[in-house]
Amino acid sequence: MPVSLTARERAHLKARAHSLEPLVQIGHDGLTDAVVREIDRALTAHELIKVRAGGDDRHARATMFEQICERTNAAAVQSVGKVMIIWRPRPDDDADD
Repeated sequence: MPVSLTARERAHLKARAHSLEPLVQIGHDGLTDAVVREIDRALTAHELIKVRAGGDDRHARATMFEQICERTNAAAVQSVGKVMIIWRPRPDDDADD
């Protein structure tokens, strides 16, 4: 299940993401399994990322962004135009202890 955020957490994450550049770009092929894997890797490494989607169909982008959050168990922080900010807490490294 995707992570949910409070308004205060969302505002803090927006501020942190302001200077970030999109790490993953979704091309003409859309949301493929390879793109989802790359987003998952980027979230694991960075926790907070921007994703840029191509295409001019606003509804299709919104649906794609929802699918990204569902498939990666991430929270949507903000979506502006073709760029979405998503966040997922890093997995605990202490799980092996």
